[in-house]
Amino acid sequence: MTQRVAQRRNKRANDPASSAVAVIGAGYVGLPTAATLAHFGHRVVLAERDAARLAALRSGVMPIVEEGLNELVAEGVDAGHLRFTASATEAVVGAGYVFLCVPTPQGDDGSADLSYVEAAAKEIGPHLEHRAIVVNKSTVPVGSATLVEQVIGRPDVRVVSNPEFLREGSAVRDSLHPDRLVVGADDAEAAALVGNLFASTGAPLIVTDATTSETIKYASNAFLATKLSYVNAVAGLCEEVGADVRDVMLGMGYDKRIGFEFLRPGPGWGGSCLPKDTRALLHMAEAAGYDFSLLAGAIASNEQQLARVVAKVEAACGGALEGVTVGVWGLTFKANTDDRRDSPSLQVAHRLAALGATVRAFDPTVAVSTEADDDAVPADLVGLTLCADPFEAATGARALVVLTEWEEFRWLDLSTVLSVMAVPSIVDARNLLDPAAVRRMGFAYSGIGRQ
Repeated sequence: MTQRVAQRRNKRANDPASSAVAVIGAGYVGLPTAATLAHFGHRVVLAERDAARLAALRSGVMPIVEEGLNELVAEGVDAGHLRFTASATEAVVGAGYVFLCVPTPQGDDGSADLSYVEAAAKEIGPHLEHRAIVVNKSTVPVGSATLVEQVIGRPDVRVVSNPEFLREGSAVRDSLHPDRLVVGADDAEAAALVGNLFASTGAPLIVTDATTSETIKYASNAFLATKLSYVNAVAGLCEEVGADVRDVMLGMGYDKRIGFEFLRPGPGWGGSCLPKDTRALLHMAEAAGYDFSLLAGAIASNEQQLARVVAKVEAACGGALEGVTVGVWGLTFKANTDDRRDSPSLQVAHRLAALGATVRAFDPTVAVSTEADDDAVPADLVGLTLCADPFEAATGARALVVLTEWEEFRWLDLSTVLSVMAVPSIVDARNLLDPAAVRRMGFAYSGIGRQ
């Protein structure tokens, strides 16, 4: 069963003007989803069991960095469309729709860990309304809709797959103006009702079965990861033959079949989705007996890119990192988010430290603690020297590495940077700076795929 609707209907055919919705989990998916549904006029209860995160939400402080999220949440709360609770069972009472937005971390074998999904389904199952629709919004492997149905154990409850395609840093914009909506279910009416919740977006709707819907999510992220690996590989080739990767990508991007998105080389791809989803899809292929060597190659290429960036820094420091101070700008996996999960920037920083470098790092989303002990430092940042500003990070450095493309780095006073560094050398792993301008100031410069 596959249906593509090119334009959303003007009216919700089978749904009231507003609907009662529960969202379980206030993370990078759940919070934008809840705020967006409230913005569309639905009555939303967002359940979050983490006490500190819940308290922050109730006080109007967003627990994640996301442009426009503060305003969207405040709008929903002020309009009476959005409220928060610590209890998932309380949230689902009276709700016709329940969105599961809980973590699905990567297991040791690359598979998705569904323990949080199962626990949530088990907890809410007895309390769901008759004919309620449970929506898998979390990224889950093929067969998860059936698993949730089995855990809930109620034939009167429908389970639908509705994968998210949000980009961190622009999740609000992507929620309000999605490229497409994908809904998968064996119950066509349930799928249509979930699609109608987002009628205000006017986005194309793809209605299919749950297995296909779940596969679309993984296949999309794996394709984006493969595209990035290709771009980074081309950048490496450009360095060898003397081409400029910026112009190569420009020449490619005007081809409508290719487009400009994801044609920017960098230190590697990462974040909470691409590494996890590519490995999960590879695990699914292996379990099905399919040799997905193309995807395995994209993953291996990403590891090579991380190593190439480390080698660039090592070369900039004279061939060895032992006892050398290296400045790092940026630790999040991309700009405009505070997410450091599987961040290539953070991975490079730690690899530099493992090779003996003293890594002085700054990121605008990382608060620098005044405490002297490691217990005050987030676990993923232990081993790095955290700095309060980018100039402090550059002080005494033999090389400065730009690892995250924060726009503010582009406009910093490089004359001040020059004055505080031990040796004026920049490795620009995001191609953020102007090589000619940087060199005119007296820096040695090394980018990705450019001279």
